[in-house]
Amino acid sequence: MNKKILITDGISADAKKKLEEHFIVEEKKGLAPEKLKEEIKGVNALIIRSATKVTADIIDASDKLEIIGRAGIGVDNVDVGAATKKGIIVVNAPTSNAVTVAEHTIALMLSLIRKIPEANFSLKNGKWEKSKFKGIELEGKTLGIIGFGQIGGLVAKKAIGLSMKVIAYDPFVSEDRFKQLEIKKAEKLEDVYKEADFISIHLPKNKDTLGMFDRAAFYKMKKGTIILNVARGGIVVEKDLAEAIKDGQIGGAALDVYESEPCTDSPVFKLEEVVCTPHLGASTTEAQDRAGITIADQVINVLCGKSASFPVNAPVIRPELIDILSPFFELCENMGSLFINLFEGNLDSLKIGYYGKVSEYDVRVLTSLILVKILEKYSAENVNLVNVDLLAREMGLKVKEVKSSQSKDFINLITLEGKGKESELSISGATTGKKDTPRFIAIDKFEIDMVPSKFMAFIRYEDIPGQIGKIGSAFGKLNVNIASMHVGRKKMSGDAVMGLNLDNEVTPQMLEEFKKLSGFKNIKIVTLY
Repeated sequence: MNKKILITDGISADAKKKLEEHFIVEEKKGLAPEKLKEEIKGVNALIIRSATKVTADIIDASDKLEIIGRAGIGVDNVDVGAATKKGIIVVNAPTSNAVTVAEHTIALMLSLIRKIPEANFSLKNGKWEKSKFKGIELEGKTLGIIGFGQIGGLVAKKAIGLSMKVIAYDPFVSEDRFKQLEIKKAEKLEDVYKEADFISIHLPKNKDTLGMFDRAAFYKMKKGTIILNVARGGIVVEKDLAEAIKDGQIGGAALDVYESEPCTDSPVFKLEEVVCTPHLGASTTEAQDRAGITIADQVINVLCGKSASFPVNAPVIRPELIDILSPFFELCENMGSLFINLFEGNLDSLKIGYYGKVSEYDVRVLTSLILVKILEKYSAENVNLVNVDLLAREMGLKVKEVKSSQSKDFINLITLEGKGKESELSISGATTGKKDTPRFIAIDKFEIDMVPSKFMAFIRYEDIPGQIGKIGSAFGKLNVNIASMHVGRKKMSGDAVMGLNLDNEVTPQMLEEFKKLSGFKNIKIVTLY
């Protein structure tokens, strides 16, 4: 075929050879943005790693581009939205580095406790200081894993091979998977903090995990705990970690990722109790080769009219369904996001109901949109419409769809019910008007007609006179403007739920102040993305 592929950051020779068997392949490394805008014309596929930035300008300059392949996991250097609008598929290689990241975690742990970097430096500088570098053994120690996805599971297996005890925390992984791997499941983070000698972090970086491991978290841990982070920078607050190590609360740390990268200066760099590497988690020959081959296979498939294995943007939906289902896309994303912000504890099962006209169609894409929003909060994997079903199965999350042509009060109604050991939650939504505006219709059987907004608050309280005034007054003192207020109740003088659309974000500190000012404790702050 005469289709053309441009490689700008380099892939393995085997991957390049596979491509050359089918297409014209050009490799041009280090292209400046303006030069890339020229070179992209006439190109059907662009393959990159992390160095090339594929901006909207570059995408707009393309005239034949069908697919962008990122030979790695993160796609922060690709304007996915611009690519999607232009009908360009963006793919990555999310499974390529799981083994190497897990191995690097173990390598860092061993290097730290056996003081290998210091001993190596000392000996090569002409010193024989054997007594200075006394280490500790891993056998019999407890490793706590935070985030039990694919990489967390591999780390657990390797730790067990070293005769370590393992306890893991992940609210979205079923007990069956823990039992299958013979791993002790922690019901809450504090269980890990109390038992673990080492804590290894395998979480995504998002608004919920950013700064998660700070001074408060470190001082909940067992004295002398060692921290390992080969996941994402910013999850660990480096300044707080350095202070906790100096205080003797934390025994040491091994880090591969940092709050700002590239990083050449951090409070932890000055400490002997810390081993650091410059984001080497995925840097093995095998991982790089796997990433290249994964991308090459997907590029070949897409350019030959077949499907990609790991598309980052939405997969193709049958044209006849686009106009029918697209009005529900935003509603489903909002419902998934609201649900995961309100639900507490471990989630075991979900029931998604489609009622009215929408029940007549293949709604799998709507279910997937809901699941993506629910799973992406806790999954360390890259969650998208293609892999979300697989990730849900791996986590042991039971998902059931129900349909009925009958829908009370609404032409179309979507419901979401989730259950866990300790809690359950239900929400309902619909679209209304000529613009198919998404609306939340009910929360836990409290009727509440509310248009979603980026910043929202939900309060459960006793329905007695004066309550609404307290809420408004407290937010007013915090300089938070209430755009609209919606109250749902089942009966007079009973419990009520209030939904608030807010004009600005409520920080954790502001939330605590609101509770003091208003006296309301049962409040959830929700930010939709």
